[in-house]
Amino acid sequence: MSDAPNTPGPPGASSSPEPSSAPYPGTGHDGFLKVLGRGDVLALAFGAMIGFGWIVLTGDFIDAAGSVGAALAFVLGGVVIALVGLTYAELVAAMPRAGGEHHYALRALGPRGAFTASWAMVLGYISVVAFEAVAVPQTVGYLAPEAMEAGHLWTVAGYDVSAAQVAVGVLAAVVMTGVNYVGIRPAGVFQTIAVLFLLAAGAAMVAGAAVGGSAATMEPLFTGGVSGVFVVLVAVPFLFVGFDVIPQSASEIRLPLRQVGRLLVVSVGCAAAWYVMIMLTSGAALGPEDLTASDLASADAMAALWDSAAMGNVLVVGGLAGLLTSWNAFLIGGSRLLYAMAESRMVPAWFGRLHPRYRTPGNALLFIGALSVLAPLFGRPMLVWLVDAGGVNIVIAYIVVAVCFLVLRRREPGMERPFRTPAGRAVGAAALVLSVGLLALYLPGMPAALVWPWEWAIVGAWWIAGLAMTARLPKVPPGADAEERLIAEIERRSRRG
Repeated sequence: MSDAPNTPGPPGASSSPEPSSAPYPGTGHDGFLKVLGRGDVLALAFGAMIGFGWIVLTGDFIDAAGSVGAALAFVLGGVVIALVGLTYAELVAAMPRAGGEHHYALRALGPRGAFTASWAMVLGYISVVAFEAVAVPQTVGYLAPEAMEAGHLWTVAGYDVSAAQVAVGVLAAVVMTGVNYVGIRPAGVFQTIAVLFLLAAGAAMVAGAAVGGSAATMEPLFTGGVSGVFVVLVAVPFLFVGFDVIPQSASEIRLPLRQVGRLLVVSVGCAAAWYVMIMLTSGAALGPEDLTASDLASADAMAALWDSAAMGNVLVVGGLAGLLTSWNAFLIGGSRLLYAMAESRMVPAWFGRLHPRYRTPGNALLFIGALSVLAPLFGRPMLVWLVDAGGVNIVIAYIVVAVCFLVLRRREPGMERPFRTPAGRAVGAAALVLSVGLLALYLPGMPAALVWPWEWAIVGAWWIAGLAMTARLPKVPPGADAEERLIAEIERRSRRG
């Protein structure tokens, strides 16, 4: 883990990362271990955004928009996410607490706004974790296809699910949950090592394009027009989600708060550059028809660039590294968000218990881990369902955060902001408008509308449960002490009832 200076706390708190009020040695005032430095934070966010979608979905993206069209979509998507990231950067520096947007919305909008943002993002995180549990067997299947077909179980939406696929996915889910359960330090070390391997695989892809790529192969550069670009754009929230893991783990970062905000924005730029690179290098290797026909398009592109099946396997292993970094980061982010919701009494207190030794929200991790164990039972169709169902909820959370940013800029201009977004109100307004535009892409009649019934069923069931829980929340005005007032009111109702 990298070294870093002490982290200043919120206004009125001690600037020491280990205040005298800390309940355990080496922890902050909330009981989390403060061990993440610069390299750890950047690896956490970048690794979260670079999951496995670029291996599986590249052929679909290039088929829909063309090689340059797909790259352009990621540039545009990167701009949108960077604007949203700037709102997050200012807020995480001002309110560095585990749970991120949960606390921003409590202060700006009150309990119902906080629940909306948190509930939406929890599904986004869970969808990514489940996505990775399904994608692991797909990756291994590229390396050992016959072995992964052993033991046919059932068919889901035309896809055959085998016992071997389920076994690999379940084993990976257990291991990843276990790594996170035993502490943020081993999870951070794992993240850094995996990201370094991922970067090495990416460098090999670029070198291969320089040696064996062809500009002619990239044609047609644009296909599908505006609709084609929209098809790629709709996946942007899912593929870029991850920078927001930094706010979720803010209680565990040992850095000046201004640097935390800057690293968040830098991580978005790095992810956008990665996706653009993958679109261009894959397009230079194989034509759209070959990429679309491939189960793992980027890996086959790598093999073609180097004229070596072994190099394709190298990229698959790099994709596996990206998959695991994303999985690791979202276990961290999702568990911290559930912890924050439990601390505010929005979900059962069971989710808010920190392990006495490891200082992790162990119960929340076990819950998300259990869901990821179930995901491989549904096979590959689950990949597509989760991309869209999780993506629309992630955009909802982005919209709420942009609103919080604008509300706090207007209502609390004097709030301490160690990182202050330039042209703040203009950036916030742009982030809000563009996020709403992304949300519209999922609506019926749009090029990338949610698929009926599966994707709508996932989103609908989640929000029916959320509305039932929201109805139980007392009406508490927003403000810096909204959480304390909310907890007091819930406890008062409990004593009375």
